[in-house]
Amino acid sequence: MPDLLLEIGVEEIPDWMIEPALESLDSNLAPVMEKLGGGQAWTDATPRRLVYRSRYTLDKEPDEDTLVQGPSLGAGEKAAAGFARKMGVAVTELSPMDTGKGLYFSVRRQTIGLPARELLAAALPAAIAGVQFPKTMHWAAKDGIRFIRPIRWVLALLDDEIVPFEIGGVASGDWTYGHRVLGGKGPIHITIGEYYPMLRENYVVVRASDRESRIRAGLGEGVRPDPELLKTLVYLTEFPTAIRGSFDPQYLALPAEILSTVMRHHQRYFTVETPAGTLSPEFVTVTNTDGDEDGLIRKGNERVLRARFNDARFFWRVDQQKKLSARVEDLAKVTFQAKLGSYKEKAERVQQLAVQIATRVHADENVVSIAALLSKCDLTTEMVKEFTELQGIVGGLYAREQGEGEAVAMAIYDHYKPVSMEDSIPRSLEGQVVALADKIDTLRECFRVGLIPTGSKDPFALRRAAQGMVKILAEAKLPVDLFSFVGSNEELLQFLHERIAHYLREVKGFPYDEVNAVTAAKAGVLPDVLDRLIALHDVRSTPNFEPLAASFKRIENILKQAEVGDTGLVKPELLAPGPEQDLYHSFLRVRNEMTKGGSYSAKLTSIASLRPQVDLFFDKILVNDPDAAIRRNRLALLAGLLTEFSTIADFSEIVTQGGNAQN
Repeated sequence: MPDLLLEIGVEEIPDWMIEPALESLDSNLAPVMEKLGGGQAWTDATPRRLVYRSRYTLDKEPDEDTLVQGPSLGAGEKAAAGFARKMGVAVTELSPMDTGKGLYFSVRRQTIGLPARELLAAALPAAIAGVQFPKTMHWAAKDGIRFIRPIRWVLALLDDEIVPFEIGGVASGDWTYGHRVLGGKGPIHITIGEYYPMLRENYVVVRASDRESRIRAGLGEGVRPDPELLKTLVYLTEFPTAIRGSFDPQYLALPAEILSTVMRHHQRYFTVETPAGTLSPEFVTVTNTDGDEDGLIRKGNERVLRARFNDARFFWRVDQQKKLSARVEDLAKVTFQAKLGSYKEKAERVQQLAVQIATRVHADENVVSIAALLSKCDLTTEMVKEFTELQGIVGGLYAREQGEGEAVAMAIYDHYKPVSMEDSIPRSLEGQVVALADKIDTLRECFRVGLIPTGSKDPFALRRAAQGMVKILAEAKLPVDLFSFVGSNEELLQFLHERIAHYLREVKGFPYDEVNAVTAAKAGVLPDVLDRLIALHDVRSTPNFEPLAASFKRIENILKQAEVGDTGLVKPELLAPGPEQDLYHSFLRVRNEMTKGGSYSAKLTSIASLRPQVDLFFDKILVNDPDAAIRRNRLALLAGLLTEFSTIADFSEIVTQGGNAQN
């Protein structure tokens, strides 16, 4: 099979941009590979190179035989001659073509497919230039290409022969470069078969999976698993080497969260734990070198870390001189958002809202009130100014240190959680209440002044706040109607409906029509929504349910077409004996059973038992009876069925095997 190797050599690309860039490159080249019959394709990358490799089927793109339509036969000889001239053929080579709308002149043209090398030479520059990055820069070159970093070389080989093209003033060739420091200083001329081993000799591990394995093998015992940091380091290095260092145990007097943040976020070190799970006075750094025989790299990192820990210890001591409660007034000088005032105003709003929620869920109102008011005070501390990742966490640690009580400290510590769908919710009920109040306030206030997410833009992370609210309410099973706290802003209500539906579909995995059915009934109390959704999902597989759902859709259509408002109550004396009275009495029986309580599954099973009566009613009874009183009474019966049972789910939203039922 023909074998293509493309390597784009660049200055160092930011680690977080590399994988999306590979996906973009692969997507750009997929149509070209399809023209060559398709085949295997894979990508690799280091900070200095994006690599695309493909083995495809054909050595040239297929020839194309097309029939080109010209003017109508009735257009005359001049039109025919003009068409022939345009197509480069004699008039005698034109033939009539029946299009179904009449006869037209036509000519058959054959386009000879390009050899693979010519096709790739034409396609590769555009595929490279089209790689998507969050940001690009304009590099001084004759074709004015925009790319994330300057392109320094392009290796492009097809079966070991160069695919000739130029991009950004750089001509393609059969050479690459090794490690910036450890590798050979000049270009390395290679074949496809030599590519991986030759680069390995020049201290470049091309495959990300191999670099990851190399890092893992060097970490040693006790290293705390950190997949995100590991991935970052994989794409920061070409020849990663793990080096273990240590620090003075006296720094362990600082909270582990602060030490870990300094090591992970600021130095990109792995933390090390003792067998008991406590922090060990060690760290592991990963460098882009082949080792540290003299220990100079280790000593340098230990010196840098010592300075960072000294800063953290200084901030801790200085911050303790002023309690969180004394910092509330300082929040008046910290802007939450230009249109929304200060963090002091926000803290006071959150406090008021948190107490309201606490009364509904029987949380400790005093704990909630104190935690909510103090929750943002750590924004005024030196520690958070230096280590912004620790906001909330520092507040909780300081509250504990300053004697505010464990319940208050934990609520402050957790109130930003969850920061993602993978994150856990706050551990305590009071923490859950404060987190909810904080997120509700952010959403309510931002929507009030028009700061609404649009497309991919969400500068205030409102989607994350909404998803966090939904996750807390659902997983903590809090009996709180979310919509009762967000006011009457229709855009916000719609936004929250979308976030609830997203959570139920994408996180909990329920089918979209079941989600639509349940949320159409009522969606504010998340534990109740989940209970109804689980019951609906379970009962859906029973034989009576989907046919009954189709009947409910039919009932909805009938009522919509009848265009009646209030149908009033059913008058039993107007019901016809047989199917109509049977349906009415069955309806009363099921409604009575539902008022006695029981699970949603039992209620839905009971509703599904109405299927025979509903089917017989529609088979034997004419709803639109000529007698207006009877017609209105039958519409009242159907409206009663629909209204009474739609409190659990709107069954008309269920998509049945034949699609939504029609009237």
